[in-house]
Amino acid sequence: MIAAVTSLGGIGLLAALALGAAARKFAVEVDQRESAIIDVLSGANCGACGYPGCGAYAKAVVEDGVSPSLCTPGGQGTVEAIARIMGVEAEAAVPQVAVVRCQGDNRKAKEKYRYLGLADCNAAQKLADGPKACPGGCLGLGSCERACPFGAIEMTADGLAVISREKCTGCRKCVAVCPRQVIAMAPREATVHVLCNSHDKGAAVRKYCEVGCIACQICRKTAPEAYVIEDFLARVVYEHHEQAGPGVEKCPTRCIRDFRQGYPEGSSFRAPGTDVSSDVDAGANEKVAG
Repeated sequence: MIAAVTSLGGIGLLAALALGAAARKFAVEVDQRESAIIDVLSGANCGACGYPGCGAYAKAVVEDGVSPSLCTPGGQGTVEAIARIMGVEAEAAVPQVAVVRCQGDNRKAKEKYRYLGLADCNAAQKLADGPKACPGGCLGLGSCERACPFGAIEMTADGLAVISREKCTGCRKCVAVCPRQVIAMAPREATVHVLCNSHDKGAAVRKYCEVGCIACQICRKTAPEAYVIEDFLARVVYEHHEQAGPGVEKCPTRCIRDFRQGYPEGSSFRAPGTDVSSDVDAGANEKVAG
């Protein structure tokens, strides 16, 4: 009995020694800078940097010299921290936010048919190109809301996705999941946006949406440097976004919005600088949208 126990103990000891030797021989050394970068990253593993996670991005920075400025959720502070670790000069990060280029909720935009399937935008889009008559409108089934790791997206009661400018980190997960490319990235400092994604001619847009862009040219005539019309759709030239304000009031369909004046109708998000303790702006969205 004792001999058997001794024998088993010896075998166990030899196996442990063998495993230890193998671990030392095949160990992969991790650059300490890589660990240090992981510590200063946001830890969201959101993929905004273009890599599958924070660890992969840190490895790319150390081994491949990838830019330290790709972690948008971390902001400029993270960029500077990574630059210090790598001993390079920090680049200026341009903060961006995601914008839903649509205001055509279930009340303002028509549907082709009543969709009763899976509550997923990608699934709905595969069925006759989606239930919404506008080919580029928000389907309102919440795929982007579920994809957002920061709680920056809400669905209004009338089926429209709205993104909080305060909560959005620019991770682009919502952009990736939207089957109609309704969501686009824009500079955070720009508050005026054309909230339409239809490239149909104005006559067609009027038939299916109350708040769609009809390419009437009024915004461009009002602020020539701030707007362009491309393929029957207006867009803000963000290099001149400071001049885009006059186009908001001139737009006949109200498809241009300045988020400083409020979010799309039905949203619970408040305009920047609003006193959350008051209800003064409770009807601001209604006023701006109306």
